[in-house]
Amino acid sequence: MLKRVFDLAPQLLALLPPEAAHEATLKALELRLFPASPDPDHPCLAVRFAGLALPNPIGIAAGFDKDARVPDAVLDLGCGFAEVGTVTPRPQAGNPQPRLFRLPLDRAVINRLGFNNAGHEAALQRLLQRRTRGGVVGVNIGANKGAVDRIADYVRGIEAFGGVASYIAVNISSPNTPGLRDLQAPAALDELLGRLLEARAKLGAAGRRKPPLVVKLSPDIAEQDLEPIVARLVAHAVDGIAVANTTLSRRGLTEPAAREAGGLSGRPLFHRATVMLAKVYQASGGKIPLVGIGGIDSGEAALAKIRAGATLIQLYTGLIYEGPGLIQRIKAHLTEAVRNAGAASIADLVGHDAQAWAAKPLDA
Repeated sequence: MLKRVFDLAPQLLALLPPEAAHEATLKALELRLFPASPDPDHPCLAVRFAGLALPNPIGIAAGFDKDARVPDAVLDLGCGFAEVGTVTPRPQAGNPQPRLFRLPLDRAVINRLGFNNAGHEAALQRLLQRRTRGGVVGVNIGANKGAVDRIADYVRGIEAFGGVASYIAVNISSPNTPGLRDLQAPAALDELLGRLLEARAKLGAAGRRKPPLVVKLSPDIAEQDLEPIVARLVAHAVDGIAVANTTLSRRGLTEPAAREAGGLSGRPLFHRATVMLAKVYQASGGKIPLVGIGGIDSGEAALAKIRAGATLIQLYTGLIYEGPGLIQRIKAHLTEAVRNAGAASIADLVGHDAQAWAAKPLDA
């Protein structure tokens, strides 16, 4: 019976308003109503990222588990890693509702949530309670909307979660906090990374763990600006780059809800985010491992991200329309792809099509 409900989850949740469906999903995971992944992952799916060992490259993107309520349930679904957040130092309610919109014909979602979360302390206490359970759990950090010094808010994130996060993702690419994306400009990025790396070094000096840093970029960066931004990330030796967050573009959409303000995720983002991923892979010379995000709703899409340059991939909107069974279908497809390529590991396929993807226009 539970398996049947598991398979019907997308249709059942579609009957609820989007935010209510999201909360119902979190509640179901807290109660462990979803069946755990039945089988261990094939060894060929194991990957390494920023010094971390993962059983497979699949995770759920930030924004799903904002307050670290269900990281272990996410891992039990079959994900190789979990990422919680975005978390800000102080709790904030986010933008007024309605602020989350489904575009089913486009297989997309628009959100203008605005970093709604319960703040550092609430997430930290939950992560402290599960710290002995193992598994890779990253923390995505952001700045409060009213912060006078936004970089200081990110420093607080390093200080708060350095001891419990497998890695820390620095979210400077959400379109729903005014001015946040300005931190992607090279000069601002230098100041941000300088202060974050200094804060991380202090953790090490105090005998605490120094978590890897992953920077999450916007898909709306102009093509001519991408190389200088990546050059700064390489110069500061960040541990990973996530490509990409949601977009403000509405190109090619058919649903009436497309006029809503906010960041667009899902299938319409796939092409632009994957081209950008490949361009980042080339600009960084493959020196920095990448997280591919945007429009992954099938095994084919997941494989394309990896071949374009991603070491890890993250899903979210695809799960809304395809259900949690998508995770197992992607793993089966990736395993078959490794076998068909005569490779030993999915890692052997990373970047094989980067040149071809990078040569494509950002907007198809």
